[in-house]
Amino acid sequence: MVLSRRMFLKACGCAAGALGAGALVGCGSDGAAGSAAAGADGASPAAGVGVGPDGESQVVITMTPSSEPAAGFDPLVNWGAGEHVHEPLIQSTLIATDNNLAFVNDLATDYGCSDDGLTWTFHIRDDVKFTDGVPLTAEDVAFTINGIVNGQAAEADLSMVREARAVDAVTCEIAMERPNNALLYTLAVVGIVPAHGYGEDYGEHPIGSGRYMLEQWDRGQQVILRANPDYYGEKPLMDRVVVLFMEEDASLAAASAGTVDVAYTSAALAGAVPAGYTLLNCASVDSRGISLPCNPAGTDVVVEGDMVYMGGNDVTSDIAVRRALNLGIDRAAMIEHVLAGFGRAAYSVGDGMPWSSAAMEVETDVAAAEALLDEAGWARGDGGMRSRDGVPCAFDLYYAANDSTRQALAYDFADQCAALGIAVTPKGASWDDIYVRQYADPVLWGWGSNSPVELYELTYSTGWGNYAQYMNETVDANLEAAQAARTVEESYPFYQAAQWDAASGTGVAPEGAATWVWLANVDHLYFEREGLAVAEQKPHPHGHGWSLVNNIDRWSWS
Repeated sequence: MVLSRRMFLKACGCAAGALGAGALVGCGSDGAAGSAAAGADGASPAAGVGVGPDGESQVVITMTPSSEPAAGFDPLVNWGAGEHVHEPLIQSTLIATDNNLAFVNDLATDYGCSDDGLTWTFHIRDDVKFTDGVPLTAEDVAFTINGIVNGQAAEADLSMVREARAVDAVTCEIAMERPNNALLYTLAVVGIVPAHGYGEDYGEHPIGSGRYMLEQWDRGQQVILRANPDYYGEKPLMDRVVVLFMEEDASLAAASAGTVDVAYTSAALAGAVPAGYTLLNCASVDSRGISLPCNPAGTDVVVEGDMVYMGGNDVTSDIAVRRALNLGIDRAAMIEHVLAGFGRAAYSVGDGMPWSSAAMEVETDVAAAEALLDEAGWARGDGGMRSRDGVPCAFDLYYAANDSTRQALAYDFADQCAALGIAVTPKGASWDDIYVRQYADPVLWGWGSNSPVELYELTYSTGWGNYAQYMNETVDANLEAAQAARTVEESYPFYQAAQWDAASGTGVAPEGAATWVWLANVDHLYFEREGLAVAEQKPHPHGHGWSLVNNIDRWSWS
């Protein structure tokens, strides 16, 4: 089977490896928040919670080491878009999304699409300047989009675009390779860069027109953003933002010492709320799920025409096993055991989104799961484990070895499977090792975004995330119809039908192909200093990082 993908290895649905512990640098002598980072000139900042070195309002936040953008703040690589999507802050976007995930204008004053879906036209503001004083025009918009379309390192998915062109200073047209309304979701996180000021070192010295400017970047330690005084929109309430990159235990230590204002944490540590802080719980669509190869062992997968991966699994290729796994797993118990209740059951990638399908939901029914296995000939033997025709009902489950939450989920899943008579062996490994096995063995992945793009890619026959290798013409037709719909809203029924089409009895729902067993949506947890007002959050996508600060300009101190 041939799987064609534009880009995959570096943009997989998995957390990147940790880069090593970050450090609090230039701490003030009193250890107060607002004193956690040195000023850009190296001088110690003024003491005081929420106060920066020049007396401005400031907030200090911890993020995972993997949140630091390796290529810097360059939208033509992966800043804002890619695996972990978020608003780029330093750059403006054509459009954005509000807390209800509805599209709103940023640079655009209006936009529309031709009747055939092949040309989008955006009219943009004429009062926007980059931080170097040069006006932003449609030429910059076209330069950015074409740079991503033609860029080898770009992680933003604009593969549906042929080219962008500036009609005049305030009008940009985007010519499409095919109709695809999902373009809007990507444009909502693509920061516009200056055609005149873009070069090899742009990521380290970004010029933008967004709410914030890069003041300082100490690699492996911190990033400091300062409000753009010439921003065309509503003036940011938070003048200065300090982001410290550190491991989870260091994040807890920083909050315990009172040197940060918002510190990320996990369910395992959420009970240890430091004095002076409260627990901020942000709902997410950050899903953990296990891909289930649908073809028998020996079904190799070819990527981009020349990369051959081993594919297929003789146990999970039995649809009865896949359906039994979906029925027999008690997600609520797993969330209680592993996440201390900080999560909710997952049934798909994007639960609760407008394009999700109720058909993906399944009630735990161990008896029904056992009956499916019995009927399929997977009989229990000595020790209670099942086999059929001499083949054990057993498989390896791969997970990222550096992720303690995935490890715990994998072992809890294995324990529940053992009760069904299925022997699951969790195997922690590096992502390089996992990629080799991704089509042959079940893998515990992390996915989830505020767009239906991942649903498409994990489900479409040649999608870059179709690890299960399930291919169905009806599913593909519904996904194609969804992207070709005239409006985003009109696409929802087609996405739902791709998950389960009652008329044809096809889809990836648990009663259908059951290509995944989804486990949990993980809450994003933070220790929040009392007195800080964090603005209302959108549902967080996959990744415990920059999505928190999408609206940092609306945060304030009381």
